[in-house]
Amino acid sequence: MFQRIQIPEFHQVWKSNGNGKACCIIDVRTPEEYAQARVPNAKLLPLDTLPARAHEIPKDSDVYLICRSGGRSAQAAQFLAQQRGHDRLVNIEGGTLAWIEAGHPVER
Repeated sequence: MFQRIQIPEFHQVWKSNGNGKACCIIDVRTPEEYAQARVPNAKLLPLDTLPARAHEIPKDSDVYLICRSGGRSAQAAQFLAQQRGHDRLVNIEGGTLAWIEAGHPVER
């Protein structure tokens, strides 16, 4: 259905892709949460807008989904896999909280 990745592995992917510039990172939190702190180069696409905006998510490359702790991004991955036929989805376990706790950079 979808893959899972831990923060240390994701950080390596992020770094090797120009600090996230060359990979698709979708943050499914609310705009307020996103404004507080986010993984650099993550695109905001709130979970509640996903059905209407799923067409914005590429099917031909890996898509990394992140939220606060991993729950909403898993919901997003499940929806995209089951309802939209995406098969290159990766849920970032621990989410933005784990990213921050690991001391990685954030945008505000």
